[in-house]
Amino acid sequence: MPRDYKKEYREYHGKPEQIANRAQRNKARAIVEKKVGDLPSDKDVDHKKRIAKGGTNTPGNLRVVDESENSAWRRGKKGYGK
Repeated sequence: MPRDYKKEYREYHGKPEQIANRAQRNKARAIVEKKVGDLPSDKDVDHKKRIAKGGTNTPGNLRVVDESENSAWRRGKKGYGK
C-alpha cells in the first residue's frame, strides 16, 4: 500500500504543535547557517540540551553533527530521550 502523505499531514504534521516544532528547527538551522555559512544536506543542527528538556535556540546550545548521528538516538543507539 502506498504511503498516504495527505493523511500524515492531516493527522500529525499539520497540527499546530508540530508546525511550531518545525519552525523552531528551521530557525535553529538558520541561526547556525548565519554563523558558519550554508551546511551540506548531510549535516543537521543538533540541540545539546533538547528542546523538550528546556533547551533553547541560543548559539551555545546548537552544534552541527552528521545527519546519521543526530537521528541515531531515535533508533536506540544512544537511548531514547537521554
